[in-house]
Amino acid sequence: MALEFDTTPTIDLRSGDPEEKREELRRYLHATFEIEDRLYETPGGDETFYLRPDPLRHPLIFYLGHTATFYVNKLVLARILTERINPRFESIFAIGVDEMSWDDLNEAHYDWPAVEEVRAYRRTVREKLDEVISSLPLDLPIDWESPFWAVMMGIEHQRIHIETSSVLIRQLPLESVRSDGPFAPCTESGEAPRNELIEVPAGTVELGKPADHPFYGWDNEYGKHTADVPGFRASKFLVSHAEFLPFIEDGGYGNERWWDQEGWAWRTYQEAEHPRFLRPDGDGGYRLRLMQEEVPLPLDWPVEVNCLEARAFCAWLAAKTGKSLRLPTEEEWRRLYDLGAIPDVDGWEGAPGNINLAHWASSCPVDRYAFGEFYDVIGNVWQWTETPIAGFPGFKVHPLYDDFSTPTFDTQHNLIKGGSFISTGNEATRHARYAFRRHFHQHAGFRYVESECAVDVKSDVYETDELLAQYCEFHWGAAFYGVPNFAAACARICIEVMGDRPRGRALDLGCAVGRSTFELAREFEHVTGLDFSARFVRIGNEMREKGYIQFVLPEEGELVSYHERRLDEFGLAGTRKRVEFFQSDACNLKPIYEDFDLVFAGNLIDRLYSPRKFLEMIHERIRPGGLLVIASPYTWLAEYTEKDEWLGGFKRDGENVTTLDGLTQVLAPQFRMIREPRDVPFVIRETKRKFQHSMSELTVWERHRR
Repeated sequence: MALEFDTTPTIDLRSGDPEEKREELRRYLHATFEIEDRLYETPGGDETFYLRPDPLRHPLIFYLGHTATFYVNKLVLARILTERINPRFESIFAIGVDEMSWDDLNEAHYDWPAVEEVRAYRRTVREKLDEVISSLPLDLPIDWESPFWAVMMGIEHQRIHIETSSVLIRQLPLESVRSDGPFAPCTESGEAPRNELIEVPAGTVELGKPADHPFYGWDNEYGKHTADVPGFRASKFLVSHAEFLPFIEDGGYGNERWWDQEGWAWRTYQEAEHPRFLRPDGDGGYRLRLMQEEVPLPLDWPVEVNCLEARAFCAWLAAKTGKSLRLPTEEEWRRLYDLGAIPDVDGWEGAPGNINLAHWASSCPVDRYAFGEFYDVIGNVWQWTETPIAGFPGFKVHPLYDDFSTPTFDTQHNLIKGGSFISTGNEATRHARYAFRRHFHQHAGFRYVESECAVDVKSDVYETDELLAQYCEFHWGAAFYGVPNFAAACARICIEVMGDRPRGRALDLGCAVGRSTFELAREFEHVTGLDFSARFVRIGNEMREKGYIQFVLPEEGELVSYHERRLDEFGLAGTRKRVEFFQSDACNLKPIYEDFDLVFAGNLIDRLYSPRKFLEMIHERIRPGGLLVIASPYTWLAEYTEKDEWLGGFKRDGENVTTLDGLTQVLAPQFRMIREPRDVPFVIRETKRKFQHSMSELTVWERHRR
C-alpha cells in the first residue's frame, strides 16, 4: 500500500524552465507543510504539545514552531525578508533542537504560547513563503549563492524535522496519541530470516558531492574523499528483533563486559534493560511501540537501538561466534551501496525500498527489499556506523547555516546511513550524511560486518576551520607587538568601571570563542556568553567542559602548526562553573536574557544586521544603574549591515556623522556615557608573517536609574 502523501523526491535545482521550476518549488513547499501538518494532528490534544517525551529535548510545542521560525530567520539573514513576522516566536523557537551541551532545557525559562497561536503563525509563514516564491527573481541554476537556496534550506530542514518529530511522538504516552491518524504502519510479519555474512570484495569508494550537483545539499556532503576499502563480510540483513532478543535474554544489558565505557555509563544512568521502543508484555515477551499504536513484536522487523546498544550487541555476538564483528564504517556502507547499483532519487521509478513514506509509516520485514545480495541497504531504518562525522576535504560552511554540521564535528556524533521509512527529501538521497550522539534514539538500527581492520577514532579533534582557528589564537594565543590580549583587556576595563556596583550577572554579547566570558567570571558570579555563530559557541563550550582546546594555525603555504590552550594557563580554571555559552541573535534575544549588571558588546555592533534595533532594546536586559560597555573599530561593511542601518561613517546634510554620534543619539533616552571613549588596540594573526592591527573604541554607558 502507499500512504496518502505527495512523496515527490527532492528537486533538480540546475535544469529546466525557470517558471516551471518556480511552480515545482511551490508544490514541494506545500507538500512539505502538508506532511508536517498531518504529523502534528497525531498528538491527541493540545495539552500533549507541552509534554517532554524525551527529557533531553524540548516539548513538541517547540518543534511545532521551530520549522516555521527557521524559514523566517534564514530569509531575514539572507535579506530576502526585511521584516519579521513574530519576533517573539522567532526567538523562543529558534534554537534548542539537538541535545547539545549548550541547549537550555530549563522549562522554567520558557513561556510557551498556545498551540492555536503557533498554528496560526505557521499559516502566516506559509503564505509569506508562497509570496516569496512568486516574487523572488529565479535564475537557473539554483546554487549556494542563489536566494532560492535559502528557501530550499528551509524546506529540507522542515523535512528533517518531520522525521525527528515522528520519533518524539513515538515516545509520547500511548494514551496521548490518536490511533486513527494517517500514518499507517506495515502489517506484514512472519518468521525472521536467518542472518548470514556475505563476502564484499575490496574496492575504491568516492564520497562527497560536487559543487554543481543538481540536488540541494547540506555543507558536510560537499568535498571529495576517496578511500580504498579492504575486503570484508557484511550481514545480509539488518539485525532483526529475533536476532537481537538472545542478547537481551543472555543478560546483555546487565553485563558490563559487552559495553564500552561510554555505553556502560549510558546503560547504567538510564537503567536500560531493552531497546527503547520495546514494551514488556507481562508474559516474558515484548510489544513494539509505533507512532500511533503498540503491536505484538514482529520478529522479522529490524530492531531499533542507539549506537551504544548496537556496539554492545556486536561485542556479544563476536564473543559467541569467535569472529571480529563491529559496525560498518561510512566507507564500508558506501561499498554496499555501490555494489547494489542503487540509483539516486532522480533514477527511481518508485521508491526501491521502505523509504520516502512511499509504503508505510513504520519499518517492515528485513527480507522485504533486496539490493543485490543485501537487503535494506537503503530504507526501513537508518543504519549506525562506526564513523564519527567530519567534513570531507574541501569542506566549508554555508554562511546562512553555520551550525548545521560543525557542532557535530566533535567525535561524539556518529553517522547514520541509508535513511528510514520516513526519510524524505535530502535524507533519501545518495549523498545524505546525518549524525547523532551515540546515545540518541532515531528510527535507526544496524547491520554488522566482519573485518580485521580496526576503526581509527580519534579522541580529540584539532580545530582546522581557518576562521575558528584564527579566533582561537586571537582569544587564547600569544600577544604580538606588545599589544595586550584584546578580550582580556576589555574584560579588565569592564571590571574596573563597575566600581562598587553589584557584580552578580554579566552578559558577553558577541563572545566569539569565549575568552572575555571567562575573564569576566573572575569577578562576576555568573557570566553568559552569546554569539550568533554556533561554531564559536562550540569552542567556548569545549573550553568550559574540557578545560582546553586544540587548533591548527597556518604558518606559510601548506605548512601549519598545532596548538593547545588550557584554562589553567590563564588562571581561569576556577571560572568554569560560572560561565555558560549559547547561540543567539543579538538583534532578537530570548526573553530569558535579562537582569544583567553588565552587558559587554565586544567588536559586535558593526557586524549586526540591525545595530539600531539592538541598541534600542538592550536597556531591557540591564538593571537600572547597570552598565553597557561597547567596543568596536566601526568598520561598517554592506555585506554585514545595509548602509541605511549604519550608525555613522557617512555624511548627512554635508556634515560628518561618526558612529559615536550615532551611539549617543540612540542610547540617550536610556543611558548616559560615564567615561570618555578610549582606544583598545588588537592584533589578529593570519599567518606567521601576516597580522591585522586594529583599534577598537570602547565606550561605557550607565542605564538611567529612574
